Amino acid sequence: MDRHNLIQHLQALKPADEHEHEMCAELIRFVQTYENCAARELQIGHLTGSAWIVDEDLSHTLLTHHRKLNLWVQLGGHVEDDADMLSASWREAREESGLQNLQLLAPHIFDVDIHRIPARKNEPEHFHYDIRYAFRADRHAPLTVSSESRELMWVAFDNIEALTTEESILRMVRKTTEIKLSRQ
Repeated sequence: MDRHNLIQHLQALKPADEHEHEMCAELIRFVQTYENCAARELQIGHLTGSAWIVDEDLSHTLLTHHRKLNLWVQLGGHVEDDADMLSASWREAREESGLQNLQLLAPHIFDVDIHRIPARKNEPEHFHYDIRYAFRADRHAPLTVSSESRELMWVAFDNIEALTTEESILRMVRKTTEIKLSRQ
């Protein structure tokens, strides 16, 4: 992974608010500090890649009910042998949804988030330094639920708070709504 290139992409992000700005600055420091920033073995935490998948009319998103976390979240996961974070996000989107025809909504990092992952039997508590890209997909295409999920569901933005009040999800809804409004 080219950390210098990733830092440039993070520096180009236009954060939605002060909280995202602070997380982006922390993410840059993390990538600068740890050469192995994507390695799962890094005890403090590691990079993860997520996919914010929306439908063609930018009114629904595809969420997964995460098996281990028991939360409705965007699709995503750990960096493996991916060359970059976009590749990791794209791979996770395909693996966790079965969707093959995904189109980038924007050619840059869409969102960043840093969140705590609770300790489990073989893993200490750590942080995911999550880099998110936005994709479009056909809401009517067949889905395949992976072993990491309990369920996949297309959720209308108007109904999203019935499943989650996670600020990072709500922030991505707001960002997508702004894109939709700018195109009208």
